[in-house]
Amino acid sequence: MRIIIVGCGKVGSALAEQLSAEGHELTLIDLSERRLEKLTNRLDLTAVAGSGTSYQVLLEAGVQDTDLVIAVTAHDEINLLSCLTARKASGCHAIARVRDPQYVADLGFIRDELGISMAINPELSTARVVSRLMRFPSAIGVSTFARGRIELLDIRIPAESRLDGMAVCEVNPLLRTNVLLCMVRRGETTYIPKGDFILHTGDDVTVIIPPKEQKFFFDQVGVPSMPIKTAMLVGGGKIAFFLAKILLDSGISVKIIENRLERCEFLSEKLPAATVIHGDGTDRELLDEEGLSSCGAFVSLTGMDEENILLSMHAGRHSKARLFTKVNRVNFEEVISHLPIGTIIRPKQTTAELIGQYTRAMQNSMGSNVETLHQLGGAEALEFRVAAHHLTGVPLQDMPIRPDVLLCCINRKGRRIIPRGRDELQEGDTVIVVSTRQGMNDLQDIFLPQEAR
Repeated sequence: MRIIIVGCGKVGSALAEQLSAEGHELTLIDLSERRLEKLTNRLDLTAVAGSGTSYQVLLEAGVQDTDLVIAVTAHDEINLLSCLTARKASGCHAIARVRDPQYVADLGFIRDELGISMAINPELSTARVVSRLMRFPSAIGVSTFARGRIELLDIRIPAESRLDGMAVCEVNPLLRTNVLLCMVRRGETTYIPKGDFILHTGDDVTVIIPPKEQKFFFDQVGVPSMPIKTAMLVGGGKIAFFLAKILLDSGISVKIIENRLERCEFLSEKLPAATVIHGDGTDRELLDEEGLSSCGAFVSLTGMDEENILLSMHAGRHSKARLFTKVNRVNFEEVISHLPIGTIIRPKQTTAELIGQYTRAMQNSMGSNVETLHQLGGAEALEFRVAAHHLTGVPLQDMPIRPDVLLCCINRKGRRIIPRGRDELQEGDTVIVVSTRQGMNDLQDIFLPQEAR
């Protein structure tokens, strides 16, 4: 596809790398020639210096032949105007990043009335991701499908767990559960496990578990599953605001530590049920006084990665809290991923994932398009809608499914089906697929090519 990206900041650069790797024809627009030059030296793309709100600049960027415009500058109004101008110029699809909390209630109106395909609030999306993880204290990752009805949970096998040394085919008979193991990450390698695959301590395992069996399964394998009742947030920015609101609505007690007085006043006014502390979140005495040792979740959300990392490491040593750490830069990702800082929060990655999901859906060729997409570190989990297809009505055991693909769940009118060999796909189903193969756009992509069958 031909895509124009307006804005080459952190999100724009991450998107350019992701979409370029997927083979899209990219044009970047930014006021900074230095930023553009930096990206054109690394990636195969076209750059245009100027404002994305300018009709002439958009024409120079080729908007009339473009399929999609993505506006991700630091200014909401510029993003919206860029999308509106592009829509009027060519009728292309348009995605705008909209960050201001005052626009959150209007996102549906903005999308529908301005003709914008998608309006994304990264901080709100990130807050939703964190809140889902707090609902599952045992999970290190949660991916939702079928509009929240189906969840893939990532867990890490702890030391002395019953799963250590157990074959995948033995899990359900020995534990008396109905769990589907979809994927295993061991070190730098990701596996779609067969029945004889042996699990080990330290493996990250992606599973689908019926809601009624989740606590029983976690207790059986030695993964703590106590619900979180209190949360301490250090940093009172946009993510903290949205996250606190979600947590308070779900009955979790929230304490926010913020060093800017005017921001504290704003948070106190908008979130009267939260406890807002004006102080330095890096002050160890203050953290102790405010109950760090007894909090259920600790979320470091300051504007500095280094502060967030140190805060989470300190909280991990002085409490049993579930840790969440916001990290914007990815320069030292391999080092950071091995630090004891709990779940790493990456707002720009969340945004890129949502936009990537939309671009995949636009590319669908058979009508069985991508409804949901999650990156799982070396693999992808996708939800496809099943259209009229020559393979509907065929038992799964007779389908030529690729060996690096696992069809792990079927959603049929709200009913969840863990597929077996004799199950069949029906038109209107949504199908959840996990694969180590990147770049699938259509349900047809899960099957072996004709010459390999």
